[in-house]
Amino acid sequence: MSTRFADDEEARVASGFSESTFKTIFDRIEREGSEGKRLFIKDIIHYLVPPKGQPPMIAPSLEAFRHGVGTPSGTNGTTNGTSKNVELYPWSTPAEPGNPTVVPQRLMERFHWMFLIRDPHKSIPSYYRCTIPPLDKLTGFYEFYPSEAGYIEVRLVFDYLRSIGAVGPRFAEDKCNKNDTNGAHVNGNTWHTESAEICVLDADDMLDSPPEHIEAVCKSIGVPYTPGMLNWDNPEDQRIAKEAFEKWTGFHEDAIDSCSLHGRDQKHTEQPPKREEQWDQEWQEKYGEKGAKIIRQTVDACMDDYLYMKQFTLQL
Repeated sequence: MSTRFADDEEARVASGFSESTFKTIFDRIEREGSEGKRLFIKDIIHYLVPPKGQPPMIAPSLEAFRHGVGTPSGTNGTTNGTSKNVELYPWSTPAEPGNPTVVPQRLMERFHWMFLIRDPHKSIPSYYRCTIPPLDKLTGFYEFYPSEAGYIEVRLVFDYLRSIGAVGPRFAEDKCNKNDTNGAHVNGNTWHTESAEICVLDADDMLDSPPEHIEAVCKSIGVPYTPGMLNWDNPEDQRIAKEAFEKWTGFHEDAIDSCSLHGRDQKHTEQPPKREEQWDQEWQEKYGEKGAKIIRQTVDACMDDYLYMKQFTLQL
């Protein structure tokens, strides 16, 4: 949904996805999900929500599915524009009442949703760093867009999924029936068909105690937990990780170069929270006055939405 590459034909083609539409992506999910494995998809929710508060409307390539014509893997739908003919938002398609995304409810409610959040004081400067030298040459992002912070979009989609019964009302930490698959695929069914527990994970909580939080997430989604999930110190796992993040060069180098996930040391967890003036000083030292001002404005704009989501986070 972002206009970041709207005028950059070369970058769109280089991505390998210049001919993709929302429909081709959902077709791929359906196709790969039919191979007998449950898919885990980590993506950025504001890619499904119109930017800058624009009114939502269903993506043209998904319009037929909104009416129940065909299946997700069918051939109905129109393209959203080729690499040389990009149809920018807004489109001429209608919206669905209450749906903040460009994806029909019939598709949205078929997934088992989880939400990962992080304090804007940490996520915003981390993202800003990827849009300035020297990382910008790796990422290809040469300007910081506050509209890509994504916090309001997470809140909008979360509330929408709750309103249609796709998420909640039960929380992930609540005791569940041990025979409840809670969204696991049964008999080759690719799609999730029942309401999922509310599963919101704060990145800082997870980093303080990775085994406990990942195990709780696995329980919530019906996947057996094994300690090996926190270790990828072998050639095959390293290869898979590098291929998975290849599209996002420069954004996840620390993770790619790592081999396991360990909890932060006690010294870190016992540190008192930073005061706002301490954050401002840190940003100014790292990014200069202009950068610090942009980061501060963006952080302030995101805090209400972060704190709203924080009240739903997984509690051990």
